[in-house]
Amino acid sequence: MNRARGNLFTALCCLAVLAPPCLSAAVKAKDWWETAEFYQIYPRSFMDSDGDGIGDLNGITSKLEYLKDLGVTAAWLSPIFTSPMVDFGYDISDFFDIQPEYGTLEDFRALIKKANELDLKIILDFVPNHSSDENEWFKKSVKRERGYEDYYVWHDGKVNATTGEREPPSNWLQAFRGSAWEWNDVRQQYYLHQFAVQQADLNYRNPLVVEQMKRVLRYWLDLGVAGFRCDAVPVLFEIETDANGQYADEEVSGLTDDVDARNYLKSDLIEDRVETIDMAYQWRVVMDDYQRIHGGDTRVLLIETYAPPAYTMQFYGNRSVEGAHLPFNFNLITVPASDGVSAGSIKTAVDNWMKNLPPGRTANWVIGNHDQRRAASRYGTANADAMNMLVMILPGASVTYQGEELAMTDGEISWEDTQDPAACNSNADVYEQFTRDPSRTPFHWTSGTNAGFSTAAKTWLPLATDYASVNVETQSSAERSHLKIYKSLVALRKSSTTLQKGSTKYGVLKENVFVVKRHLSGSESIVYVANLANKGITVDLYEFDKTLPTHLNLLIRSLQSSKKENALFEVYELSLAAGESLVLSTI
Repeated sequence: MNRARGNLFTALCCLAVLAPPCLSAAVKAKDWWETAEFYQIYPRSFMDSDGDGIGDLNGITSKLEYLKDLGVTAAWLSPIFTSPMVDFGYDISDFFDIQPEYGTLEDFRALIKKANELDLKIILDFVPNHSSDENEWFKKSVKRERGYEDYYVWHDGKVNATTGEREPPSNWLQAFRGSAWEWNDVRQQYYLHQFAVQQADLNYRNPLVVEQMKRVLRYWLDLGVAGFRCDAVPVLFEIETDANGQYADEEVSGLTDDVDARNYLKSDLIEDRVETIDMAYQWRVVMDDYQRIHGGDTRVLLIETYAPPAYTMQFYGNRSVEGAHLPFNFNLITVPASDGVSAGSIKTAVDNWMKNLPPGRTANWVIGNHDQRRAASRYGTANADAMNMLVMILPGASVTYQGEELAMTDGEISWEDTQDPAACNSNADVYEQFTRDPSRTPFHWTSGTNAGFSTAAKTWLPLATDYASVNVETQSSAERSHLKIYKSLVALRKSSTTLQKGSTKYGVLKENVFVVKRHLSGSESIVYVANLANKGITVDLYEFDKTLPTHLNLLIRSLQSSKKENALFEVYELSLAAGESLVLSTI
């Protein structure tokens, strides 16, 4: 379904023979989040402080100096709230407390205190769409207690005209396979769950729910967080019932023959509804009102959405209303996943965001998260540095998932060790199509026992087998490493006015070389060049930009590059080995 907008930047683009848009950036002061380095922590797998094999808050606190050394601006924590852990924190039974195996509220306060001392910001995962079925709200709703009767999406269902049997209200499917409706014997109704059976969808057509979730935001803001990443926002609303009180069925998508898979049906009725956009605007008001009352830095709102550009860009706001500061941009994940990893797919991914970005808004770049296979596994380890370079060189904010700075790859998880409900709801023959566990394996700190993650006899997920060589300790002591390249990129991004405020031009050379130029009047130009092919190639950068000088100075190179930093290279005949990526400057 193509709902892409027209090019909002036509008037701003300067065309070259092989080059794409030349996007201008106004030279003005940037707020902290506009050029931030966000770092996602999956708490269960980051650092275990008490030897139970599970990461925790005190473990995170003990490693905040590592994040500071990386140059991180803000750490985003995946859910840490009280939960039965059916979906590892995304099924919340108490939005106002900490999961005991992660720690306590006092531990969280200590984390915030330490982060503030290091000038690091902490952002929490806000899970607005659903709660655990063990949440008190759900229990009260089941009993139809006053004020909670319509806290969730309930329905009587339908009666089959042929069999006389009661059936779910519609054919809608959940994300983890099977019907999105579950019968509750006590209430004698079905409830909607777009994810696991234990994750009941909240009813955002109920003003009491809307206000309750705003209360959640204010509660954690009071505890010192710098903002929120909002989970699974596009599914917040579904269509209303028709005149007869019934929900319409989704049409078959034609994408798969697997009748239990969510994509067996279209999702027009249960995703990307216009009401969801307005709710994001309301959350932004909460952020802005809090800052107005309490002062301090901007509290940010980050939105998870895998929606088409025409819908996603609306989250930014409009001429009269402010929306999310950053709707997450997953194009560098989704486009190569469907088109293959190439300079062409990277250009398409960048185009799809930059050409649709509303004027005055800030871009952001993401190459991985806890729901995707690891970046180095998807793009290839040879391209790991190239992708980290790209998100640091492109304009706007960058987002790093823990381990990408090390080029960590997927762990191998057997069916017996599988934890992810998306996989557990399948079977031993097909679970690897659905599992997210490989990207959630424990972080690699050292080459020692359990990669320095835990002293436990067994960790909650097995470690990736390459931890002895791919870890912080080893890469910190090596002369050159992915980690040191990453740190150099962050340092350059922080120190370069061009990268902070400059205009952007990008394009493809020789089919599989992606090039980006950042430029700003009175400052050096920064040029990124990446050969994404599996063979060496020589390119003429004048074909991309005829204003370049004859030579460029090499600032940063990928791990396997044999070139030397601070050497000059001719732009008209630049040789690149397979997988080689470079960051160069005009000065």
